[in-house]
Amino acid sequence: MGKWMVPQQLLKRSSTSGFGRRLLLSSLNSTPISASSGSIYKWKDPCVPSITPSLDRQQKKYPQTYNSLPSEYAEICHASATRLNGTYSLQYRPFGSASTKIQRNPLFATITSDDISHFKELLGEKNVIQDRDRLLTANMDWMRKYEGSSQLLLQPRSTDEVSQILKYCNSRHLAVVPQGGNTGLVGGSVPVFDEVIINIGSMNNVISLDKVSGILVCEAGCILENLDSFLANQGFIMPLDLGAKGSCQIGGNVSTNAGGLRFIRYGSLHGSVLGLEAVLANGSVLDMLGTLRKDNTGYDLKHLFIGSEGTLGIITKISILTPPRLSSVNLAFLACKDYLSCQKLLQEAKRTLGEVLSAFEFLDSYSMDMVLTHLEGVRNPLPPSTYNFYILIETTGSSESYDKEKLEAFLLCSMEGGLISDGVVAQDINQASSFWRIREGIAEALMKAGAVYKYDLSLPVEQLYNVVNEMRSRLGPSAKVLGYGHLGDGNLHLNISTPEYDDTVFAQIEPFVYEWTSKHRGSISAEHGLGLMKANKIHYSKSSETVQLMASIKKLLDPNGIMNPYKVLPH
Repeated sequence: MGKWMVPQQLLKRSSTSGFGRRLLLSSLNSTPISASSGSIYKWKDPCVPSITPSLDRQQKKYPQTYNSLPSEYAEICHASATRLNGTYSLQYRPFGSASTKIQRNPLFATITSDDISHFKELLGEKNVIQDRDRLLTANMDWMRKYEGSSQLLLQPRSTDEVSQILKYCNSRHLAVVPQGGNTGLVGGSVPVFDEVIINIGSMNNVISLDKVSGILVCEAGCILENLDSFLANQGFIMPLDLGAKGSCQIGGNVSTNAGGLRFIRYGSLHGSVLGLEAVLANGSVLDMLGTLRKDNTGYDLKHLFIGSEGTLGIITKISILTPPRLSSVNLAFLACKDYLSCQKLLQEAKRTLGEVLSAFEFLDSYSMDMVLTHLEGVRNPLPPSTYNFYILIETTGSSESYDKEKLEAFLLCSMEGGLISDGVVAQDINQASSFWRIREGIAEALMKAGAVYKYDLSLPVEQLYNVVNEMRSRLGPSAKVLGYGHLGDGNLHLNISTPEYDDTVFAQIEPFVYEWTSKHRGSISAEHGLGLMKANKIHYSKSSETVQLMASIKKLLDPNGIMNPYKVLPH
């Protein structure tokens, strides 16, 4: 058990909080503090909250029409449909403002009995799903905000089967939507109308792991948490960590260029993914499954597919660089008096903690209150006071004594400099889990509170919280405005909570939130993607020339437009 000397001003045992070492203002006398040995690992709860009562009542009341619902969430219910050849051909779907409607592309065909027979011959009957209950789940996103009306779910088991499916669908002009764990937040992984769902969850094999370089090759249907568990036994770790890791799949992660908690340490998937295999709309298989750190031969086409959300092709295999799993993990839960202190704390953390800094998350007092009010078993780590802002700092390194001393020195300096008002350091895995539960439970708490409008913004750190304050001024007491996210990456999750969805509130939010973000040179999608929700908003972050070039690439790779239509690009 290691020991180190720190002023009691910074640390002493708390007899009341039950959360380990509490940062408290006390005397300036020095005293030896014993450090608990062992590593602290994060626990993630892939929560899938139940639908809010208000939405449930609306669905029961209006099962066949959108017009009776607030227009921005009209996609919750079933659209009007016309019976054609045993399937439903959806005519249009309202989305966004009342004046915006998505029309089904009339060039797309509808499923016939001959199509079903073809797929059963190709995949086998058990992998051609027409069961109503299973389709209901696949047609709806986890937030129950977007719902399609697909009549067919296909489950290929190999790249060859994916190729044959797409080749056939392209020849028939059958639109498709690739689907993994279906954990997205912008409607990118569910049908808009009657698109064929291609779920790659059955393609979940680890192909190889180079134990010298840490390069992992696997199929796209592997669940992120399963990959991380596999790597843990080999001494490696996935460079990506998400709250939905228990259900999201690596193919979907790469297709959306997911960010997550480790971004500040390991960066974007554009840097971690070394190669991939993808199937184009015409069934052609692109073998870009390289495992080299350096390969400067021509255009690096894999980057087209990272973040394309399945609109250019279906990713079937991935090679990714996995870092060594380090043994020393520490987590501190801190309180700050204002956002400026949070900014300065981030600057100091980068300078002082440097190579061991692995996460820097923040949440405001509204987010903390939401979690404490709506999630059972969650406690305030810093009772009895409440503060304006909270920070979670995680360090990960190879030397327990060195890492702890470095963290303690940083916390002492920050406390003396007035950047930290209070704080506590996790002493074991249970305490670390309770800290992460607060941060990752915000989304679940918001769902339980009622209606929620979610925005995922990337902004300069110094500007990041200003949009939260301005939104509160605009909405007044009619809504609760929460700000939290990955401060180390400049990624804000702006959430507006109301008892129920309301057109008046929505009109105050949009397009203001996009205009404000564009004005401050930010991005309207930091890590969630564009999907259906923000496809028509892409011009707020990208120039017309850039969007036009994107459309040209889409037309080149998918001339019939069957790949995940109505998503990413304006429609």
